[in-house]
Amino acid sequence: MAMIGGGPGAFIGPVHRYAAEMDREIELVAGVFSSDAARGQAAAASYRIDSARAYPTLEAMFAAERARPDGIDFVSIVSPNHHHLPAARAALAAGVPVMTDKPLTATLAEAQELAGLVAAAGLPFGVTYTYSGYPLVREARARVAAGALGTVRKIVVEYPQGWLAGEATGKQAQWRVDPARAGLGGCIGDIGVHAFQLAEFISGLKVTELLADLAAVVPGRTLDDDCTVLLRFDNGARGVLLASQIEVGERNGLRIRLYGDKGGLTWRQETPNVLEYNTIDGRSEVIHAGSGQLGPDAVARTRTPAGHPEGYLEAFANLYRDFAALLRGEAAPLLPGVAEGLRGMAFIATAVAASREGAGWVPLRALKSTV
Repeated sequence: MAMIGGGPGAFIGPVHRYAAEMDREIELVAGVFSSDAARGQAAAASYRIDSARAYPTLEAMFAAERARPDGIDFVSIVSPNHHHLPAARAALAAGVPVMTDKPLTATLAEAQELAGLVAAAGLPFGVTYTYSGYPLVREARARVAAGALGTVRKIVVEYPQGWLAGEATGKQAQWRVDPARAGLGGCIGDIGVHAFQLAEFISGLKVTELLADLAAVVPGRTLDDDCTVLLRFDNGARGVLLASQIEVGERNGLRIRLYGDKGGLTWRQETPNVLEYNTIDGRSEVIHAGSGQLGPDAVARTRTPAGHPEGYLEAFANLYRDFAALLRGEAAPLLPGVAEGLRGMAFIATAVAASREGAGWVPLRALKSTV
């Protein structure tokens, strides 16, 4: 693996490295870690890789790695959103598969362009929607698909944080509130898109319409930091998506609840090893990670016995294990790809525009011919 981004001070770069290497199927060996050569060398030292493989530009990396007998097999893009399209474009043009952090790009037009490039290249492409890697999220998806809830009627997904309730200080905060680097959305693009993807991933449904109220609550801020979105799904189900980064005291409180005509499911990211299932006749089941209650999708991505917590890094690692399977020519049907990334950008763009214009209910379309 080569990494694009992830230089000194980055949060998500080391996370990708830890996750990718967890199962020893992937090794970080190269990268363009920073536009600053000294910072790039510092990153290489921190990652314990050959300093000669810390490159100043994408062009230099692809040319040098192509000439090596042990050159890179794929790139992981972990830089701010505005870098995603140019980095992915360069990699695909060089014949190199891509794993990218979410959101797919900075704008919907860029996402549409990238979707076309991926289709033309025919190379493996993945998007790290982290929460789809949790074993109990995959268990929830499997149970919904098997009819445990009956017909899904209501989906409520919440993602509260409080770390941007005040002034945006530090590298990680500053780029997220900067439209030039973050793109169209602030909170909606940083965490709201996770909530959107999770709702579609678990339910197997697609959002067809939305009504959005996005606000920049902190004075002087341009991008949204608080979001309320009503959803309509393709089976007629209703939904609510709440995402905020100004809720003081909240940490990373992602929670999803799905309700059907036969039962309901609840999963919380801060207690990820428990899934709650309730039936219409009053029975309740608490499903534990690593237990004999799980189906094959969850078992395949569980590493430890029940009572030994797995979490964020393991979920990330599951996505990289899926991507490694793609590189070997195997199937990885639960790995989010460019289609999910494109839908995420459509959600961001539609919500931002609808809220700004006070448009009420609007359709969600990623491409002119699709919903």
